[in-house]
Amino acid sequence: MPDPVWTFIYGAGVIALIVLFLIVAKFFNLWLRAMVANAPVGFTTLLAMWLRKVPNALIVDTRITAAKAGITIDTDQLEAHYLAGGDVTHVVLSLIAADKAGIPLNYDRSCAIDLACKGTGKTVLEAVRTSINPKVIDCPHPDMGRGGKIDAVAKDGISLRVRARVTVRTNLDRFIGGATEETVVARVGEGIVTCIGSSASYKAVLENPDSISKLVLHKGVDAGTAFEILSIDIADIDVGENVGAKLQTEQAEADKKIAQAMAEMRRAAAVALEQEMSARTQEMRARVVEAEAQVPLAIAEAFRNGQLGVMDFAKYKNVLADTEMRSKIAGDGSDAK
Repeated sequence: MPDPVWTFIYGAGVIALIVLFLIVAKFFNLWLRAMVANAPVGFTTLLAMWLRKVPNALIVDTRITAAKAGITIDTDQLEAHYLAGGDVTHVVLSLIAADKAGIPLNYDRSCAIDLACKGTGKTVLEAVRTSINPKVIDCPHPDMGRGGKIDAVAKDGISLRVRARVTVRTNLDRFIGGATEETVVARVGEGIVTCIGSSASYKAVLENPDSISKLVLHKGVDAGTAFEILSIDIADIDVGENVGAKLQTEQAEADKKIAQAMAEMRRAAAVALEQEMSARTQEMRARVVEAEAQVPLAIAEAFRNGQLGVMDFAKYKNVLADTEMRSKIAGDGSDAK
């Protein structure tokens, strides 16, 4: 009867051999490919990557690419960057591009730039390529409206519409934490407006458009950004409308409306005063009529008191009649017509 201990040992050995065979069979292709490419990766490392759910084929192929370019990178470094959410392929390709172009760039900085680009739609490889081959940025962007040009007004009131092209290259040392293209475009636009606004005449700007480029470059608009400005070229410049004359016309129109409003206020005040004086005149006439109404009463009272006789009353009536006759003869000027 066989010994159970030896049976268990034999069984465990067989299982171990089967597991070892499966591991060798699963990773043999990757191991052989790395070995032939002079970038060896052990079976234990491949198994550990598989257990950590790291795509070992991607890590091995990336390490082979780096080794063929003469760049030594350990698999642990590639795994760490992959687990951090980075793109190991772009990192290695950016290192190769920088090395061929003679740009100093180490693995850690490349990984940091790659992680900084995450979610921005850009890659570390694009940043390195821009550092090698400068790119051109339109200022302003064509999708900003108003014909894709910047409007600025000189001191003589004439507006100019300018479109510039900014040639930049990536500054890898300032890429992490540096401002983006939007900041560069905004600063260049501000510099253009400042230069034109400080010019005495629009003609001076048209004669020397390079003065805009010189002033903007002198201001150092690329400070604190992820780019280095190589040149600013004025691609197009047009003469706009006479903003100064337009503003003066609008101001004159506004002054006219204010004067008309004030004149209307004075007219309304005069009409109100006229109405008030007319009302006061009617009031005075009413008082006169009221006072004249007291005369017959006073005469009647004089008759009752014996202070006025019949002859006195007759003389009074004769005087009134004589006065009325003289008034009709003299007229008031309207009868003469």
